[in-house]
Amino acid sequence: MDAASDEKETGRLEAFSDGVFSIAITLLVLQFKIPKLDQLGAEAHLSGALLSEWPSYMAYFISFFTILVMWVNHHRLFNHIKRVDNLFLFINGFLLMLVAFVPFPTQLLAEHIRHRYAVTATAFFTGTYILIAVAFNALWHYAIYRRRLLGRSANAAAVDRITQNYRLGPCGFSLAFILAFFNVALSLTAFTALAFFYAFTGEGK
Repeated sequence: MDAASDEKETGRLEAFSDGVFSIAITLLVLQFKIPKLDQLGAEAHLSGALLSEWPSYMAYFISFFTILVMWVNHHRLFNHIKRVDNLFLFINGFLLMLVAFVPFPTQLLAEHIRHRYAVTATAFFTGTYILIAVAFNALWHYAIYRRRLLGRSANAAAVDRITQNYRLGPCGFSLAFILAFFNVALSLTAFTALAFFYAFTGEGK
């Protein structure tokens, strides 16, 4: 394909991916439940009921921020990737399948973090992101192998930095997964710290 056709193909892929990311990030809000008047009781206050929903707020923030960071990094990849092929499309599709799944473990975490199943919910939540990190690595490594999908102007140093940073993802999320079995709060702290790391180490042009 010529450069114009390549740009059209990558543009279509980016648009489709953006749609999936935006839907996944929007669906996160559906976990919130509005307190009903008949459930508050005579002495209860709406403010107290809203405060009691803190697990939902926490889970929402963590997942929203992490998906946002992933979307930004996915977008930045196409500063370097200028062509696509069928296998790349399928790998990207697998990544998007996992991203679209995120609202489920997010709601699971919100529902059970205060109860005896907190460990299981946290492990399931962090485990989902291990798979996403693996998919991100697969997508990037396929694209850069022998520079098959990179543009001619792709900076080698920037490509190397992205590769090194991405290698930390599966390890970091695996650490959060393991920590879930010992300390849920520490697990989620490590998880969020990793998201912040990727927020500030993404490569632009």
